[in-house]
Formats: sequence, C-alpha cells, structure tokens
Amino acid sequence: MAILVTGGAGYIGSHTVIELLKADYDVVIVDDFSNSKPTVIDRIEELAGKRPDFHEVNITNKDALKEVFEAHELEAVIHFAGYKAVGESVAQPLKYYHNNLQGTIVLMELMNEFNVKKIVFSSSATVYGMNNKAPFTEDMPLSTTNPYGTTKMFIEQFIQDQYVADETWSAALLRYFNPIGAHESGRIGEDPNDIPNNLMPYITQVAVGKRDALSVFGSDYDTPDGTGVRDYIHVVDLAKGHIKALEKVLETTGLEAYNLGTGVGYSVLDVVTAFEKANGVEIPYELVNRRPGDIGTSFADVSKAKNTLGWEATFSIEDMCRDSWNWQKSNPNGYEA
Repeated sequence: MAILVTGGAGYIGSHTVIELLKADYDVVIVDDFSNSKPTVIDRIEELAGKRPDFHEVNITNKDALKEVFEAHELEAVIHFAGYKAVGESVAQPLKYYHNNLQGTIVLMELMNEFNVKKIVFSSSATVYGMNNKAPFTEDMPLSTTNPYGTTKMFIEQFIQDQYVADETWSAALLRYFNPIGAHESGRIGEDPNDIPNNLMPYITQVAVGKRDALSVFGSDYDTPDGTGVRDYIHVVDLAKGHIKALEKVLETTGLEAYNLGTGVGYSVLDVVTAFEKANGVEIPYELVNRRPGDIGTSFADVSKAKNTLGWEATFSIEDMCRDSWNWQKSNPNGYEA
C-alpha cells in the first residue's frame, strides 16, 4: 500500500516525501512541475536512498490521474498540489479557482471511486482571516482576504462535507503558519518562480546577491518594532507533522484541523537580525508601504497538535535561518544548474 503525494516535488511536498521514505512508506508522487523542477526527484532519491514512483500529471486531468490510481494500490493521500502565490491569485482568481478547486474535486472523486478515503490536506493559516486575534485556535471562525486563501477554505469545506456524507472518511486539515528553512544537506529547499512572495527566500536572494535589498512591507503595525509578526516553522518540522497526521488518519475515521507552527511570533526585523547573526551576512532592507490584506500579527496556538498528534516543532529561528542560507548559497540559482 502506498501514499499518494500530490505536489510532492514542491517545497513542502519534497521534504515530506523524504520523511515518508525514511519512515518506510511507499510513495507515489504526482506533480506537473508548475512550481517545481524535475531535479527534485533525483535529489529526493539521493537523500532518502530510494526513489519514489513519479507521474507528471496535473490533478485537474481526471483521465491521467485515474491511471495513477489504477497503477498503484493506494492507502491514503497527502494533498499539496495547488497554485500558491497570493498576489497572482488576486490578479487571476479564476486560474486559482479552476486549478485548486477543480483539481481537488477530481482527486476526491477518484478517492471515492477507488475507496481511498484517507487524506491529509495542506491548508494554511490564511483561513483565519483578518478578524481573529492571535494566538489562533482551530475552533475560530474562518474567513479569507484573497482568492488563494479562499481556495484553502473551500477545500477544507469540501472535505468536511464529504465526511458528513460518508463517515468512513478520515481527514486531517493542516493549517500551516510560515514555513522556512531547508533540508540540512542543502540539496533541497525553496526555489520560487520569479520574485519571491515570502520573506525568507527574499532574504536569501538578497544575501546571495540576486536582489539589492529586502522590501519590508509595513512598519506601522501595532507590534514591538512596527513590522509584521509571524509564526515561522522549519520545513522539516512541518514535514514531520505530516507524518504524525498521516499516522492518525490511517488508524481512525473522522475529521480534525490542526495548527502547525511554533506558537512563537517573530517580526520581520527579528528574522533579519537572526539571519545576520546565524550566518554572518548583512541584509540591507528598506521600509515600504503595507501590502493590502496583510495582518499585523499571526501566530498559532499549537496545543492541539501537541496533545493529539504528539507533535511539536523543535528547530529554532537560528536553525531555520542557517538552513535557508545553506540551501541558497549551495544553489544560488535554485535547481537550475
């Protein structure tokens, strides 16, 4: 029996696949390389000592995805696949609704058809919207500020409604906070297309000389230094959270949401300072206007994941900064040669 990992060549997906292989799961990846590179599969094999089965498929293509279900005896799905750039989602909402929502519907239809009713879903803290006060707990009301976040919220609803219709389903909705870092080897990491949307790859691209300075969006928030506060989590901690969630899903039925974060908020300038300290590299920055839809403070209450899944984050902010820089300086152009 194998675990199907959609989007398994992506940043979080690839780190999770390594942890799955280390835990002796058989893994089948589907990915269309829209936000990843074929080289990732080779590096997963290099680091894990075995190669996952791979199919180049966009999950909106039902015929192609059905062939994957027919070719493998699948036990569960970890669902990462989806477009993920907030700004692009605002500019091209229909692209996001078609790919992320239709792709998930196709996936879940095939899961029903082939009786694979166990899923770990890659959700996001964006579903807590603008109106909740940190620390965020899983029982808070949900809302979103952009189409990307709306797709995450809708997919959570799809899965909840499917469970109501068929209580033999088992699901974990994992609400990530801000993943950063990379595998300690420096062989896999975050390789964004075009200008980074997230803080850490922007910092590392400044550090490696690809960009002149970091733009800090907003310096007038109600935070200790005026810059936005976020809960940053090492991607390897996050990957291990998926293993714990998968174990829970495989042994039970039901549906639960879990926050995956550290429970600690760091400001943008805190992260810059930690990066400089951990790596001995200066990061020039400029303060610019807020981005629409950004909130001042976001961090998790992580007690549910700790108490229910037996999982908690272990890496420090310095560890995250060190591993991020190790990846970038070892791969100044990402996965491109």
